[in-house]
Amino acid sequence: MCTGGCAKCLGGTLIPLTVFGILANILLFFPGGKVIDNNEHLSEEVWFFGGILGSGFLMIFPVLVFLGLKNNDCCGCCGNERCGKRFAMFTSTIFAVIGFLGAGYSFVISAISINKGSKCLMDNSTWGYPFHDGDYLNDKALWSKCREPENVVSWNLTLFSILLIIAVFQMLLCTIQVVNGLLGTLCGDCRCCGCCRGDGPV
Repeated sequence: MCTGGCAKCLGGTLIPLTVFGILANILLFFPGGKVIDNNEHLSEEVWFFGGILGSGFLMIFPVLVFLGLKNNDCCGCCGNERCGKRFAMFTSTIFAVIGFLGAGYSFVISAISINKGSKCLMDNSTWGYPFHDGDYLNDKALWSKCREPENVVSWNLTLFSILLIIAVFQMLLCTIQVVNGLLGTLCGDCRCCGCCRGDGPV
């Protein structure tokens, strides 16, 4: 597959991941699927916007760049077929790194939240974090320490796990594009072969 076509494929794959990441983060503002009375009772990591900012907003730019590469003008660099496409591929590696960092941010936030557990109303009638170092992951009986919001532990665990998985796939796809972009920078894109003068591969 040509490097431009590969980039377009990666961009198309990132679109649903980006959308799901944003939706998962939004749902975290409604623990147990309900509107909470006091926003201070939300888990702290929800406000770091891992899915909205990291896997969402910062991923939009790489997606747009990747999708546009296949249709980019090979000869768009002052009419030089050796320059235009290669510069576009090099630029895509920069945006791929940005996307990787955004996904990495979401990954870290999600991992911290999963290990920390949910903020909830505890048995002593105060709001806090009743779990320690992910102990609740192996002992579901500990979930009863959270009285309110209802089902907040499973809700947060599920959504942050989804964000974690999404971030892993996004980092993988961005890494592939870094390699693909560097290959396109060094070797050119196969669709550009002779596109300007018909004089052979770039």
